[in-house]
Amino acid sequence: MNARQLASLKFPKVEQAFIAFKGGLDLETPPLFVASGSLREVQNYECDVLGGYKTLTGYERFDGRPAPSAANYATINVTITGTFAAADTITGVTSGATAVVIAVVTTTTPNYLAITKIVGTFVSGETLNVSAVGQGTTSSAATIDGASTALLHAQYKNLAADQYRNDIAVPPGSGNNLGGVKFSGTLYTWRNNAGGTAAAIFKSSAAGWVAVPTGSEISFTVGSGSVDEGDTLTQGGVTATIKRLVITSGTLAAGTAAGRLIIHTIAGGNYAAGAATTTGGGTLTLSAVQTLIAIAAGGSYKFIVENFGGSAGTKRVYGIDGANKGFEFDGTDYSYTPIATGMTSDIPTQIGSHKNHLFFAFPNGSVQHSGPGTPYVWSAVLGASEIGMGDTVTGFMTQPGSATTGAMVIFTRNRTSILYGTGVASWVLVPYRAELGAYTNTIQDIGFTVFLDDQGITNFQTAQEFGNFSHATLSEKIKTWLNTERTKVLSSYISRNKSQYRLFFSDQYALYTTFRGNKIIGMSQVYLDHQAKWVWSSEESDGSETIYFGSTDGMVYQMEKGTSFDGGVILHYMSVSFDFLKSPRTLKHFKECMLEVVGSGYSSFLFSFELGYAATEINQPGTVTKTVSFSSGTWDASGAVWDALFWDGRTLSKTVVDLGGSAENISLMFRGSSDYDSPIRFSGAILHFIPRRALR
Repeated sequence: MNARQLASLKFPKVEQAFIAFKGGLDLETPPLFVASGSLREVQNYECDVLGGYKTLTGYERFDGRPAPSAANYATINVTITGTFAAADTITGVTSGATAVVIAVVTTTTPNYLAITKIVGTFVSGETLNVSAVGQGTTSSAATIDGASTALLHAQYKNLAADQYRNDIAVPPGSGNNLGGVKFSGTLYTWRNNAGGTAAAIFKSSAAGWVAVPTGSEISFTVGSGSVDEGDTLTQGGVTATIKRLVITSGTLAAGTAAGRLIIHTIAGGNYAAGAATTTGGGTLTLSAVQTLIAIAAGGSYKFIVENFGGSAGTKRVYGIDGANKGFEFDGTDYSYTPIATGMTSDIPTQIGSHKNHLFFAFPNGSVQHSGPGTPYVWSAVLGASEIGMGDTVTGFMTQPGSATTGAMVIFTRNRTSILYGTGVASWVLVPYRAELGAYTNTIQDIGFTVFLDDQGITNFQTAQEFGNFSHATLSEKIKTWLNTERTKVLSSYISRNKSQYRLFFSDQYALYTTFRGNKIIGMSQVYLDHQAKWVWSSEESDGSETIYFGSTDGMVYQMEKGTSFDGGVILHYMSVSFDFLKSPRTLKHFKECMLEVVGSGYSSFLFSFELGYAATEINQPGTVTKTVSFSSGTWDASGAVWDALFWDGRTLSKTVVDLGGSAENISLMFRGSSDYDSPIRFSGAILHFIPRRALR
């Protein structure tokens, strides 16, 4: 064939189409209407607020000791004369340095040890002892992060994390972890004692969980003079330190104060009814003997952090658990202070604050609040009040507004009402929607209120101007799945850093919903190795975010940490919805796909695809059945070329993958499973294809 003949030939034109990965999971939209780049199945990916789908960051156990994900390692060359094994503690005879072995490598020259928990500085030429017996001699100093490849670096970091993970303990006791709250830089958690007869409080520390003791309480009447927290209370030969002064009526200045004292370090016997004095010159008439504060076992804890006193030192935690009275707590020993409302069954199940009032809800549908600025005072004469809701209250959420127009939404299981006003004199309760309610533990604020209702995830926000409200259901694309899950909901929280609303269910599934402003970016399903009984999310003083959850094993875990589920692998997969590339009835021959992938550190993934709605009459590429090589390379599975890639440092990878096969549409598929891979984000794909003919 001559040049002129070649020039006259018409070769098929290769076309390109870009699929932006966006929209999240869509289980409801008919195939021809589903948005390009959405997902037809997903597990353990999240919709990134900037676009694309990202594999999850892990979580790890927490008690205040060094985080597993922060563990470092080093390598040290060794001439081995004896035996080293992982988990051995080695000691340098000359330097006195110590470390824990995480890997013994004898396949290289020289042989080397990977080590962690290094104390001191190893020197070259010294003997390494294990249990006081020499097992080898160093031929180098230790090299921090000394792995020769990105894969080994990731694996050694993971092995080092395992060593630190083994140090972190569950809070002493039995059963579930009952609740947790971060306050003034310390995490506090509650768990039943070993016999399950009472609950105990623990705080995180550099040494792990430390018990926080409760004090005793004693009632008094006719208090007068100067009675201050920290004073010594004296009655005859009996003394104690006053931790908290709880005045429920009257004033000290008028000599009419009545209430309770929280006391500790009691010496000289027990108090009795009668007169007592304080070191500040105050006088009190005690009502009876003191009572040790015991916390009934069980319950499900909920907390708010509030400042009813107005000064820096009066910011405190307020909580309820459904098994005890509500309480106040400031994190210090003996500060747990029960709050008595006067209810016959004084066990609140919901808590909130609004306009400087502390709100409790009770199982009978009663909502009660304290006097303004006085969380201990629940007398109607002093500004407290009761509101009957006629249904089980599931939560409170204050809405934005001015000092005079602020309002609080009171959610019950089957309807929603709005409380307008600033106090007892101006409260007005207005029903909003009779059929709109909320599941407990699902109400959160992400710039507007979002919660789980029988109809799905719903937002509630001001409309046009304050005083008017609107709502909308956001989860239509996963309605069928959510209908099966909603009765299993346990907890929820907001991830500020990722602009996400997260719901957790008793079957260990979670739903992550990403927002940009008030617009939903997408939803994705997550499956954890542990059940999240409760979750606490807070912003630290430096602006960072910390997130914790407690589980059925009693442990506390910190989220958004590490590359594993507390040492377990993270299995992730997603399938992009079938895309017909704007021509649903045109047969296309697919040639190759360029993926845009962003990562940090080492990671890997498997890629595959399905054609023509996975029709059996089309030769489909095989699923992943081979182990992926963590070095550059390709391998073939039923006609598809598969890439296994890794990144060292922050990288944008434009990865070309061969496709093959013809159909009217294509679905891209991703999968991975690892406990050391760093998260990666898939932003989109450019497909190269040749249009063939119209389908009949």
